[in-house]
Amino acid sequence: MVYRRPWWGVGGFALPPAAGGRYGPDLGDPAEVIRRAVAAGVAWMVCVGTDLESSHQALTLAGTHREVLASVGLHPHDASQLPAVWGMLEPLIHADRVVAIGETGLDHHYMHSSADEQEASFRTHIRLAKRVDRALVVHTREAWDETFRLLEEEGLPERVVIHCFSGGADEARRAVDLGAYVSFSGIVSFPKADDVRAAVAVVPDDRLLVETDAPFLAPAPHRGRPNEPAYVSLVGAAVAAAKGVDATTVERLTRENAARVYGLAPA
Repeated sequence: MVYRRPWWGVGGFALPPAAGGRYGPDLGDPAEVIRRAVAAGVAWMVCVGTDLESSHQALTLAGTHREVLASVGLHPHDASQLPAVWGMLEPLIHADRVVAIGETGLDHHYMHSSADEQEASFRTHIRLAKRVDRALVVHTREAWDETFRLLEEEGLPERVVIHCFSGGADEARRAVDLGAYVSFSGIVSFPKADDVRAAVAVVPDDRLLVETDAPFLAPAPHRGRPNEPAYVSLVGAAVAAAKGVDATTVERLTRENAARVYGLAPA
């Protein structure tokens, strides 16, 4: 089965399964992807839904692999589908091993859905996360001000993750001041990503997460190739370098934070 853009790890050294279709390259047999991740020291993986189909796929994967947990939601690219699919998508949050809502948010780069459609979908996800007490996984691209505005207007759920963080120190401070966690991907290892590394330095220890965003944004030295959960230790090492600490410290901190965000027993 092709898994559409399930992404990242829940922190420490924990990340996602295979993805394919229009959301990225097929990583092959999910069982092999997971095996490689576990062999690399990954404790947990969160397979993130981006629409109704991939949310079902995330649940299937979580139901067959004990290392995998699921998130269900509608990516801002597909926010226009909200009226048609929400009645089928929302009940999935009550399934076993669902630990988060999303990914949701705003993407004003591609605008596959209109700004109004994205806002309506984002607000709906925020309200659901608050109602069912699940973490909210937020995608934001070229929409920082709007993202923060909507979170402030709706009021943050108890646990919010700004996923695949691509801003600088100012955006990181705003996220932390709101009470969000900041999750760094392979971008932090890119040579020109000085802004992202500056953001790492201002994120408090108890708000720090790492991820892969597989199959995208593979960290150095794998940049340009499909990403996978096994590479999350490379993200952790790049975060550690930016923070001026050793990699084992980042591993410990992000494991603890991920356990807190997703309601898990620490690995």
